[in-house]
Amino acid sequence: MSHYRKTCLLSAAAYLPLMLLAPTPAALAQTGAGEAGSGDIIVTARRREESLLDVPVSVSAFSGEKLEAQGALDITDIGNMTPNTTLEASRGTNSTLTAFIRGIGQQDPVAGFEQGVGIYLDDVYLNRPQAAVLDIYDVERIEVLRGPQGTLYGRNTIGGAIKYVTRRLPDTFELKARASYGNYDLAEGVVTVAAPLSEMVRVGGSVARLSRGGFGKNLTLGLDNYNKDVWAGRATLEIGGQGQPGLIRISGDYTHDRSNARGGHRLIPSFVSQAPVLDDVYDTRGGLNSPKQDVKAYGLAANVTLDLSDALTLKSISAWRKDKSASPIDFDALPQVDLDVPAFYNNEQISQEVQLQIDSGRLHGLIGVYYLDATAQTQFDTRLYTTLPTLLPQLSSFTDADIQTKTAAVFADFSYDLTDRLSLSVGGRYTWDKRTGSILRQSYILGGPPVFGGSGIAYGPADTDFDGSRKYKKFTPRASLSFKPGRDHTLYASYSQGFKGGGFDPRAIGANAPDVNGDGSVSVQERTDFIAFAPETVDSYEIGYKGALLDRRLNIGLALFRMDYKDVQIPGSAGCIVSGRPNFCGVVTNAGKARFQGVEFEANGRLARDMATAGDMLTLSASLGYIDAKYKEYITNVTIGGVSSPVDVARYRKVQNTPEWTMSGSLGYSAPVGDGRVALNTGLSYRSKTYQFEIPNPYLDQKGYALWDASIVYTAPSDRWTLGVYGKNLANKRYKTSGYTFLAADPVTGALTQPLTSALGTEGTLTAYYGNPRQVFATLGVKF
Repeated sequence: MSHYRKTCLLSAAAYLPLMLLAPTPAALAQTGAGEAGSGDIIVTARRREESLLDVPVSVSAFSGEKLEAQGALDITDIGNMTPNTTLEASRGTNSTLTAFIRGIGQQDPVAGFEQGVGIYLDDVYLNRPQAAVLDIYDVERIEVLRGPQGTLYGRNTIGGAIKYVTRRLPDTFELKARASYGNYDLAEGVVTVAAPLSEMVRVGGSVARLSRGGFGKNLTLGLDNYNKDVWAGRATLEIGGQGQPGLIRISGDYTHDRSNARGGHRLIPSFVSQAPVLDDVYDTRGGLNSPKQDVKAYGLAANVTLDLSDALTLKSISAWRKDKSASPIDFDALPQVDLDVPAFYNNEQISQEVQLQIDSGRLHGLIGVYYLDATAQTQFDTRLYTTLPTLLPQLSSFTDADIQTKTAAVFADFSYDLTDRLSLSVGGRYTWDKRTGSILRQSYILGGPPVFGGSGIAYGPADTDFDGSRKYKKFTPRASLSFKPGRDHTLYASYSQGFKGGGFDPRAIGANAPDVNGDGSVSVQERTDFIAFAPETVDSYEIGYKGALLDRRLNIGLALFRMDYKDVQIPGSAGCIVSGRPNFCGVVTNAGKARFQGVEFEANGRLARDMATAGDMLTLSASLGYIDAKYKEYITNVTIGGVSSPVDVARYRKVQNTPEWTMSGSLGYSAPVGDGRVALNTGLSYRSKTYQFEIPNPYLDQKGYALWDASIVYTAPSDRWTLGVYGKNLANKRYKTSGYTFLAADPVTGALTQPLTSALGTEGTLTAYYGNPRQVFATLGVKF
């Protein structure tokens, strides 16, 4: 795209609200924790309630009422209407989350790799992405913060944060139920109950049953593919609250996902068996179903707030979480065991955060400490049964990786009103991380390891038998200056630094570690250096404007940002030969340097009001994101002619899961019908071309596409019941969200060899996973 065309398109962002007055909009309306009578959107991005207009932070907020009214199903729906944000279920899974914000994220869910975007459930950081595709029920709001977070939140996150906040309990008895039914046998039910036990004590909870038939079939196993089978629940005990000097909130949650394994769609015929490409992208031929997919996640949290004085508030957040996943992944999507990977993920964490919040005249801020102790175990068996079946029958490579993370931090953030219009915010964080890894890799023949029910025989010495640890520490600052030329306008400029510690690649082959010092043996330190990867950092600069126009009927936000990203952690895997045996090797790269810069625009308008009820009749929301994401340096070792040497391949690499353009808009109309009210919404979201990996792949990369949603909802008098009909992806667009590739490619450019040849297994693996097709469903909600 030419510089001139980019400039014109960026300039057009300022006119987007006027363009969207025509009925061609989209996704979900932006709103916040609540709205004051003036129409202010209230958020808690800085750990205190503030008008969105006053917060010098890029944040999008969505209320539970709006999400429910629009038929949002899970947290990935938020990504469709948030600028420069990608949220999706990870490849081959139903409930593991892949999240990217402004080009920063992490696609690899195995132990050793940390998320680039932090997910918070009621202010508790979820250390692992497994079971993080949170379903939307009983939610107060969801906030998406873009850019590094660390001076206000317990765990430092380099790319941004997503806050999922559940509802506070009411002071009176409440019983609600919601039931949905739709195509693909969608059947969902949520029951929520809350009751005061006294003036000080309240209890409540929700139970959810979420199910759906498959979008396609596994033609080998006869099972539904892309189905959903989930039980979930939350329970809360609150003591204190309104009018009391403090609040104790104890909560627990449980999710059990028994959906079938999500099978991929082959994009090319198989090389040996010549199985053709299936007509339906949601169908698969994968034969792996052991262990049966099963995901359990649960946790407890205690959130205690105590008002020490009018100016000081003490807050404690204590939490314990655990999740277990059994996940059979059939990479080749064929009946034969050409490249099959059964896997177990077992994660557990405890965390403690204490904050002292200050709100005194012109000074606002907090001081905090944070501690996290987490273990992540990943076990998987790479089965290559069709490779060398005579010499090495039923060859597989088993990996058992146990990674422990201990982190502690102190952080502080203060805002001071220099004048009634000018405010300065400064903050800093010091983080100590310790990562300890224990990794065993062992080849088997004749059936695989016992942990997956096999009776195989260990073949040869262990490829990796590693125990080691590393420590990382870093100070990261933040500063912003905001100016209010008027009550309804805020200009700001900010700088923040983000940091993510290093780790260990569980797929690295320790037997390949070089004798760096030339003493004739490979030391523990040399093995540690070979298997470990370094921390990454980002310097983020942002200038922005937030304002309320047209007598506060239109709120807009505009931000321009630049981020300088260093030592970018890029995990990957490839076929390799170890001790004469085919294997599955990690190829992690600290890729040098990247530069991300762009613009984000959001608008939320109330275009007309019902004079009789003072309610909104016509509402508008819109968002636009543009990002110019480029690697400036990407050093990787390339082996040519048996000689390995470092090569800068930046000009051949792309930033994954980061489309250049993201846009959305929605238009809502509400009018009285009898004593009730009917609401109509229509919305459109667009994403330009998306690269699934750093190396472009013409088969897997998804070209630009748009999704169209619409709904009609009737609300009875006094909100006693609602009936809605929802349509999602009404144009039935087929679009890829992720995939796997193990085909031979040029070591520098990444271009696939022609004709295509396999880099692992015999059949050639090029498999894609797709977003949901057209869904239409009706929902009935009642309140008692």
